[in-house]
Amino acid sequence: MSKHMPPAHPFDDDKLKEECGIFGVIGLTDAANFVALGLHALQHRGQEAGGIVCHDPEQGFNSARRFGYVRDNFTKQSLMETLPGPLAIGHVRYSTAGSKGPTQIRDVQPFFGEFAMGGAAIAHNGNITNADALRRELIERGSIFQSSSDSECIIHLMARSLQRNIPERMEDALRRVEGAFSVVAMTRTKLIGVRDPLGVRPLVLGQVGDGWVLSSETCALDIIGAKFVREVEPGEMVVISDNGVESHFPFRPQSPRFCIFEHVYFSRPDSIIGGRSVYETRRQIGVELAREAPVDADLVCPVPDSGTPAAIGFSQESGIPYAMGIIRNQYMGRTFIEPTEQIRNMGVRLKLNVNRALIQGKRVILVDDSVVRGTTSRKIKEMILDAGAKEVHFRIASPPTAWPCFYGVDTPQREKLLAATMSEEEMRDHLAVDSLKFISLDGLYRAVGESSGRNAKCPQYCDACFSGEYPVAPSDMIEKGFEVKAAE
Repeated sequence: MSKHMPPAHPFDDDKLKEECGIFGVIGLTDAANFVALGLHALQHRGQEAGGIVCHDPEQGFNSARRFGYVRDNFTKQSLMETLPGPLAIGHVRYSTAGSKGPTQIRDVQPFFGEFAMGGAAIAHNGNITNADALRRELIERGSIFQSSSDSECIIHLMARSLQRNIPERMEDALRRVEGAFSVVAMTRTKLIGVRDPLGVRPLVLGQVGDGWVLSSETCALDIIGAKFVREVEPGEMVVISDNGVESHFPFRPQSPRFCIFEHVYFSRPDSIIGGRSVYETRRQIGVELAREAPVDADLVCPVPDSGTPAAIGFSQESGIPYAMGIIRNQYMGRTFIEPTEQIRNMGVRLKLNVNRALIQGKRVILVDDSVVRGTTSRKIKEMILDAGAKEVHFRIASPPTAWPCFYGVDTPQREKLLAATMSEEEMRDHLAVDSLKFISLDGLYRAVGESSGRNAKCPQYCDACFSGEYPVAPSDMIEKGFEVKAAE
């Protein structure tokens, strides 16, 4: 984490981190205010830092980049008054690429550049898997980088392009890029949105009054009263101006591979993905999990908050009562200051507390979204047993996370993933629980609407974190020695 923010709480540190969130508005007075609201709704996708770039016909481009939460920065009138104009884009960040040391303000997006035909700003959600090679090439040709972010490569590629306008230069630049990217960008008069050909990361189009909106998720449209129009298609570029919305498809068509973990954890449950409610998909994951891994118990309890919909589905399908056996302290955020070693050692108990009167003497099923390192799962199990539970059974609403993600999610190195080094039975022994079961990959596919499960020859989603099958080769990591799974 940044030197400007306290370390992540231990509970959060054992979760996969939520890439980034992007938001853009055109055609609304004081567009930056709407962007700030949209970024607030997308805060779950990045809590480290945020930024907004805007354009006003009289004042030109202006920007603000800050560490910390949107609510602590972009709600201040004195700051927002410096961001006028009818066009703005914004970004909330959790670093997944770039410097592994403290975050610098120079790494905070959106990035801005001046070109021969005018200025442009860009914000990126995802990860460029050939960024190291591109950076070396660009530096050798004279580019001077200002940040450690992979996203800055796009600006430099645009600067070197010989195309006649900024949208065409962006197309040219993105054809050189490998990996996953959803992008919002702006010129003096245009708002631009692009998704990579596989559509790994989300991007949606909305409308409010005479204005248009681009957002990582539909929940951020709701906060400003915008109407959902459609998803930006994989491989599509939309260019929005006073003339309306123009659609282009500059990349070679490929079979889409949307990130399946967006359904499991990353997206907010009140968002819509592919015409499906995220909440309903997660509830259905619980239904499938109850069918695949039944167990005789007294209570079904979620590990809050991300395990809640799946726990509800498990309870409904199994007939075992649902109960809030663990209560989350809603006022204990990522920025909690841990002043002493004694307080730090309390760990998960600072954020979660067991409902002792409910748990005592019961056989408890705990439903969580994932197991990464397993450290938090062990602590939660100990809390449940300390409260007097007779048995503890874990049911996990995703398959075992055995492979790192290179497409915009901050995943531990493979050897630190519990499922990479242990079988399910070994994980059960390691966690010291009465039983441990994960939903199968087929079960997860059924829950997201693929009735026949996963098509092994042509997967419908990117599920590399579970399967090890990467739809785009992680070139930089392979160069550093990472071994991808051999083709079967």
